[in-house]
Amino acid sequence: AVAGQVGLYLEKRLQNYKPQVTVVPARKRGTSFSPDDPEIAAPISNADVIFMGPGSPTYAVRQLQDSYVWNALRARHHLGASLIFSSAATLACSEQTLPVYEIYKVGEELHWKPGLNFFDDYGLSLILIPHWNNSDGGDALDTSRCYMGEKRYNALCELLPPDVQRASTIVGIDENTALVIDPAAATCWVLGQGRVSITRAGQEEIYGSDATLPMGALGAFRLPSLGGVLPPTLYQNIAQQQNGQPEELAQAVDPPPAVMALVQQRMEARANKQWDLADDLRDAIAAAGWQLMDTPDGPNLEPL
Repeated sequence: AVAGQVGLYLEKRLQNYKPQVTVVPARKRGTSFSPDDPEIAAPISNADVIFMGPGSPTYAVRQLQDSYVWNALRARHHLGASLIFSSAATLACSEQTLPVYEIYKVGEELHWKPGLNFFDDYGLSLILIPHWNNSDGGDALDTSRCYMGEKRYNALCELLPPDVQRASTIVGIDENTALVIDPAAATCWVLGQGRVSITRAGQEEIYGSDATLPMGALGAFRLPSLGGVLPPTLYQNIAQQQNGQPEELAQAVDPPPAVMALVQQRMEARANKQWDLADDLRDAIAAAGWQLMDTPDGPNLEPL
């Protein structure tokens, strides 16, 4: 299986770090490998990094939408795990996903499918297109824009629903390139050999390798309250199963939205080096009854 090959690759390439790689075989609903089975999802509870990669984006959406595994992944991410979306998984986690195989391989008409909309938790409506500068087709066939080619890609953009066109940000990611998103720091940066294209309201911005950009470049970013967007029982189960995490974490009181808004404003102030404003916002957070602590993983809040 492809997932097993990916696991072996990671173990070999990262052997100096001695990773403990576990494959989560959440393959198909209604089978013994169902993504709705909590036992299948169990390894996610203690994962430090969760990787989703190649395959069919539309199949991934069908199997994962509203599933236990998908919500467990979201919960674990909220509790500190890093996520890596690659290739088909990048398409699948978008607000609208590109049915690349159906169009490129099967020859279906141009269309979009609803995606998993992962970034909606953060107030963002993103359409992510990997393989942005792909050249597998050589001089004979334009395979850029994830094998669509520029002409078909432009036609696809016209087919997006009007509300999606107005609200969404299209993020094109070149081959051998990553857009690293750090919600806690409200910052993104580009790694790798290529560039990242970000298009909002018809205006395109290009960011080269090592470029940094604020989360605001992707849209109206906000931090969600922990557990506020997930089924409470599932969130508590994931929190309690974490290695070294006390049960109290699952029972902690979430900060109110007004306090989270202050935290978001402070992160933006710090990103813009507005230190006096950041200090004032910290005082406002304390006045609301919360202690804010800056950590390498981002700000933590505890009730006073």
